Amino acid sequence: MVSAEEGAMLQDRTFVIAGAGLAGAKAAETLRAEGFRGRIALIGTEPEIPYERPPLSKGLLLGTAQREQAYVHDAQWYAAQNVDLRTATTVNAIDADKRRVRLSDGDDLGYDKLLLATGASPRGLGVPGAGLGNVFSLRTLADSDRIAAAVQAGTRLVVVGSGWIGLEVAAAARLRGATVTVVTPAALPLRRVLGDRLAKVFLGLHREHGVEFRFGTRVRELRGGPDVAQVVLTDGATINADVVLVAVGVEPNTGLADQARLPVDDGVLVDRHLRTADPDICAAGDVANVDHPLLRSRIRVEHWDTALHSGPVAARAMLGQDAVWDRLPYFFTDQYDLGMEYAGWVPPGAAAQVVIRGDEQGREFIAFWTVDGRVAAGMNVNVWDVTEQIQALVRAGLDGHAPDPARLADPDVALPELLP
Repeated sequence: MVSAEEGAMLQDRTFVIAGAGLAGAKAAETLRAEGFRGRIALIGTEPEIPYERPPLSKGLLLGTAQREQAYVHDAQWYAAQNVDLRTATTVNAIDADKRRVRLSDGDDLGYDKLLLATGASPRGLGVPGAGLGNVFSLRTLADSDRIAAAVQAGTRLVVVGSGWIGLEVAAAARLRGATVTVVTPAALPLRRVLGDRLAKVFLGLHREHGVEFRFGTRVRELRGGPDVAQVVLTDGATINADVVLVAVGVEPNTGLADQARLPVDDGVLVDRHLRTADPDICAAGDVANVDHPLLRSRIRVEHWDTALHSGPVAARAMLGQDAVWDRLPYFFTDQYDLGMEYAGWVPPGAAAQVVIRGDEQGREFIAFWTVDGRVAAGMNVNVWDVTEQIQALVRAGLDGHAPDPARLADPDVALPELLP
């Protein structure tokens, strides 16, 4: 917390936040909560005030959430907190030597500290016909609105990609009465994240709800005009389609960092305090590739929890506090009647073993990924109020603790009893 004296000293300073998503909005909120009295300029490319993204593929598509529920704060909050929120405006360039940013509206702002919270952009297909109508990606509120309007009962939806966004939209579309086909080069959905055994849980879930999968193939071409009508696959098959969702991942928006000559490698490289190589520039959210002190590795996480909590850490670092990003990766999903939370991180290439506690077939269980006996990650499926306990086991594993596998799998053994 900034003292009253420190706050007075900082009141003539300007902090600019490039990116008005969840990370940027939470950074602005934290700056004020910590007593910063200087100018805050929050610059966002979208016309919307800052909002959270999970409802885009869940409640908003299902019609169970209202648009206003996605907003981080209502519009009046920014004026009340003296935050200069500029929507439909982009930071086009950084002059790091002069500590100035140039905006798309022609304005030029000086800054004392700058936060890059520029997020990520969906990858495109790059095939003939990708520009046809009713070919969507899902990243923004406007995208969600368009998909919700296009996908109705009887709509033939083809989802390209079998990751979290693709499967969440597939579930929402089936519940809206659409027919859904998922196209993926993988052998199973979510295989890269979950491995074969747990990926089959999600495969079974979607098949029970009528989703068709085309594995081991890619999109060669989209046909139609003006709207998409057919999806042609590399295996020679053709699928009739009214709507196509492209959900093949995202790329971090590192253009500003590149232009400012900041080190970039799958995101903007930052230290444990979320500071870049320039001491006056931090990065948070999807765009930040963090030197994680607990995981002892660089890691970039694209999930809601990272944006929610990294914005505040960056804000405190901008204020000169000893704030450290040491939070374990966490994400969640809701698909049909399955709710899931995942916490932890399995190092790429690690030989992980899966330990199941509970009813895997009934989809009410906890899965643990262990590496050399230590818990590296855990996923609770339709089992609630255990995330903190799972994270405690992961942290203990990072310190070298390896619980007995039989006790780890035994639902009668309380999770806290497995801690050292």
